Amino acid sequence: MPSESDAALTSLDLLPVGAHARIERLIGGREMTRRLLSLGLRVGSLVDVVQHRGRGVVVASYGVRVALGGGVAAKMLMLPLDPETDA
Repeated sequence: MPSESDAALTSLDLLPVGAHARIERLIGGREMTRRLLSLGLRVGSLVDVVQHRGRGVVVASYGVRVALGGGVAAKMLMLPLDPETDA
């Protein structure tokens, strides 16, 4: 059963351009997690949505831009944050 904190989570592909969010959960296997880690993205990373490209998403994290496909972006659960805070 989903908890109250899960209600605030949304998948990366649904966030609008300009959104600031933290990666809270990855709904994928070990390979996807490993691939994202090699790109510098892990649970707890802060990202900004830069652009939507079809179903895919371009995000910026710690000065690096990464393009992700729609399938991967849909499996990344994000907690939207206020742009002024990095909490």
